[in-house]
Amino acid sequence: MAAKWRELADKLAEQIRRGDYTPGERLPHIRDLVDAGEGSKATVHAAYKALEAEGLVTSSRGHGTVVRQQVPLKRLGIARYDKAKWRDGDEVAFIADRVASGRSYRRNEQTQTVSLVDAPPEVAAAHGLPVGAPVYARARLVKEGEQPTHTLTSYYRPEHVEGTRLVDPTPGPAGRGGGFRVLYDAGYEIDHMKEQLFARAPSLEEVRLLQLPAGEAVVELHRTTYTADDTVIEFAIGVHAASRFAWEYDFKVPDSARDGEEHQ
Repeated sequence: MAAKWRELADKLAEQIRRGDYTPGERLPHIRDLVDAGEGSKATVHAAYKALEAEGLVTSSRGHGTVVRQQVPLKRLGIARYDKAKWRDGDEVAFIADRVASGRSYRRNEQTQTVSLVDAPPEVAAAHGLPVGAPVYARARLVKEGEQPTHTLTSYYRPEHVEGTRLVDPTPGPAGRGGGFRVLYDAGYEIDHMKEQLFARAPSLEEVRLLQLPAGEAVVELHRTTYTADDTVIEFAIGVHAASRFAWEYDFKVPDSARDGEEHQ
């Protein structure tokens, strides 16, 4: 005969899988299940810990135990930056991911803070500045419903963004078309990018901010954005909850030998 906590965990897991509790929904407080006769406080706590270990829920102080999104978002590669999306429309990058994943979104699911900071070494190196030079940091926390998915902090040279909406701390994207449209209107049209990805263990602050379950890794993104003349107009660092994204890249396969022959 299974232990009482195991029976409760299996019961709750079945309810989650059939949709009685939906992604982002909070499970009942432990005291409520105790009062409903589901077992002692220790029994319910053990059941919730089992659900967390099985990847069905996340638990964090202040947020309770919340059902996880089981199907990860598509995190598009090249397609998320299509100029037609943000220059001619209003589909900023995180919204492009939601649309491609068939998921709903609200513009205010992206919050932000903007501040003038001293450039840390990797930011300074990307922009070709001395360490400690002033740069604007535009930090965003992106959520899907109530569940955070990732953070993204973009760093800009002051001469590129002062007087624009990119230094306006109003929550949400920086107006229609987002940050890339602001740069475009300021005369800095994005032309090419470099992205680097790193998997690592999260910091304690990232566990809190992203509401990560025990043992979950994060994927750190470094994005350098250039104009056609190779001017760096943005260097961004993103931290993504590893299980909440499926990274998708679609590109033409190069043939350097043939390309070399064509240019001879």
